[in-house]
Amino acid sequence: MKSYHLFFSQRLPIPLPEAWDFFSSPMNLARITPKEMAFQVTSDPKHIEKMYPGMIITYKVSPMLGIKLNWMTEITQVAHEKYFIDEQRFGPYQFWHHQHHFREIPGGVEMNDILTYGMPMGILGRMANHLFVAEKLQHIFEYRKKKIIQLFGDYAT
Repeated sequence: MKSYHLFFSQRLPIPLPEAWDFFSSPMNLARITPKEMAFQVTSDPKHIEKMYPGMIITYKVSPMLGIKLNWMTEITQVAHEKYFIDEQRFGPYQFWHHQHHFREIPGGVEMNDILTYGMPMGILGRMANHLFVAEKLQHIFEYRKKKIIQLFGDYAT
């Protein structure tokens, strides 16, 4: 299996605890996901209020052509206000490992996403990644960056 690696970084003009509270809540993910993906958390909100290792979160998502897919991730690691990692247990990828890192900086917080993923179906999956999946992931993270600026403001450098 070929794996792909993406890195995204953003600085926010908010305190670390505020950033952590927002991004460690699975219920906020739909707020920063493009509307056309029809992203919906299907887990019972009562069971996913506070993130912990071993937490299972289920979603419905339409990554393309309006086709709804089920997706299940597990929060495998959590270090409060430092990082958390989610991994796909069931869904559209053969492999999905997403690290979310937070670091306090003067005037705010730096947030880094490290995504490693693999596509199913061998050469067909590699072709799909080349033709549209990698671009779609870039689009999702660019959208998130803009939405996060709308929600929290832009970090002044």
